[in-house]
Amino acid sequence: MDWMLKDLAETVPCIRHVIVLSADGLRLAQHGTDPDTADRLAAACAGLQSLANAVGHEFPHGDGRMRLVVIEVGGGFFYLMAAGSRAYLAVLADEGVDAGLVGQRMRDLVARIGEHLTTPVRGSEQIA
Repeated sequence: MDWMLKDLAETVPCIRHVIVLSADGLRLAQHGTDPDTADRLAAACAGLQSLANAVGHEFPHGDGRMRLVVIEVGGGFFYLMAAGSRAYLAVLADEGVDAGLVGQRMRDLVARIGEHLTTPVRGSEQIA
């Protein structure tokens, strides 16, 4: 998966970090960042996807599932996209990024690898 994350980062100017994470905030893969930063971002993403799902349930005709969260802050953008069952793709990009291109490339990547990004539900039977 590393080369696909690298491809996303290198074909869209201004992308700084690319992370794949599980729904419970565990880093599964990364590109362009160190493991500590990736772990912090993955943990933050778990909270964001949970919040987005809670908001999604307020739409009476929707399915309540989070598909995409975009946050714009001074200095750049953050994108979080559902990427499979209990898996997510996160991208941090600088201010000059082409937001449409980021979204398109993220969707393309998820379409290519989404079925391979399924993470199992963790339960007490998995604790050894």
